[in-house]
Amino acid sequence: MLRIEIARIQRLGAIFFAILLVFACLSPVSRSIYGLQPRQHVLVGESLDLSLNLPPSISKSLIIQADQPNVLKVVRPGTAPVVQSTGEFNVSIKLFGVIPLRHVTVTAVPEIKVVPGGQSIGVMLNSSGVMVVGEAPVFDQSGRESSPARRAGLAPGDLITKINGRSVSSEAQMRESIEELGRNQKPVVLTVKRNNKTFKTELKPIFCQETGRHRIGIMIRDGAAGVGTLTFYEPKSECYGALGHMITDSQTMHPIELSDGKIVLAEIQGIRPGRRGQPGEKLGSFANDLMLSGNIKSNGTYGIFGALDEPLKNPLFGRPIPVGLLHQTKVGPAKMLTVLDGQRVESFDLVIEKVRPESVHDGKGLVIRIVDQRLLEKSGGIIQGMSGSPIIQNGYLIGAVTHVFVNNPARGYGVPVEWMLRECGLLSVPNKTGNVGQSTINLLNPCRIVA
Repeated sequence: MLRIEIARIQRLGAIFFAILLVFACLSPVSRSIYGLQPRQHVLVGESLDLSLNLPPSISKSLIIQADQPNVLKVVRPGTAPVVQSTGEFNVSIKLFGVIPLRHVTVTAVPEIKVVPGGQSIGVMLNSSGVMVVGEAPVFDQSGRESSPARRAGLAPGDLITKINGRSVSSEAQMRESIEELGRNQKPVVLTVKRNNKTFKTELKPIFCQETGRHRIGIMIRDGAAGVGTLTFYEPKSECYGALGHMITDSQTMHPIELSDGKIVLAEIQGIRPGRRGQPGEKLGSFANDLMLSGNIKSNGTYGIFGALDEPLKNPLFGRPIPVGLLHQTKVGPAKMLTVLDGQRVESFDLVIEKVRPESVHDGKGLVIRIVDQRLLEKSGGIIQGMSGSPIIQNGYLIGAVTHVFVNNPARGYGVPVEWMLRECGLLSVPNKTGNVGQSTINLLNPCRIVA
């Protein structure tokens, strides 16, 4: 009997302990401790983000230590330490210096100051080959429909890099080569890149009765041009960032592999307002103004990057402003810089509705809403051509407009500028990349050439 009572007491004790453990884990204190980000990116001179929901008496008993000397400075007991030097180090948080509560990996970077953009730019991108964007069947002399390209396994999104061993970089070169080989009754051997894999395929051109030349039955494009917005310029490196997302082919949605390209100043001549289900757009032309021009070195996940020919000046800012990292970005009011008329950069009100650090794979780290009445009346909200428009909050450049909600043009997405800076090399911290969805760059030459 005594043994049964002891076993019963032990079971009750275990249940009581389990209940206490559950309540402890669900308490605000526990949630705040285990809710700390295990990896933090901070600026030198900034405090660590240690938002612990602890009573003051316990906060003063916390011991915060780094695994490297002289990287942290405690201003006063009970407050988060200030980061003093760059680099990556590990921080342990202990109660009374004995009980471990949390470990955090910290990457500290120097403060970066940039000139905000907002200028409308013309983007001209040449691809490293000719992209297949669709099928265009050939009608032979008997009127029969044929598609040599389909039989050879070509598909939209394929990048043709060579014809019979010779590099191809333009639509005209592609057409001329196919015509010459077809006239001489020689096969066409294409070197094709698809999903980072390269293969060869052979096909025979057919004389097309409609066009009067030899063709293989595809629609092709050799580059892209459009209007977007400059996001920032970093004076020391002369590096700029723009658009906030990758340029993709408008038909296939595949990334355009960059051969070379350039940006120039654009002039906005009109606005087509956005409506529910119908995105609006800026109507612009490339300006013959050398005040803003540069090359394109990268067509990346979070924008296009390169060097400007001349230092950038922004009439709204007399000097560069600091960059805000993602953890400094807060839900609340902010400003957007963009052009609605001519070349004049203006500031408009918006609200950051949500910060989404988990969206690093698609670049949609910010959910934004336009609240500026003048902008809503003029454009309906976010429109094509605003892609890359800088977002400024509390004096920091924190992001760029990238996407519009098709069913509500007043709302859209933005990319944190921290992710753009990582990609162009101004912030040397680890990053995950991926593709982005529908964007707000305005392609000016969506025409397709048949081959």
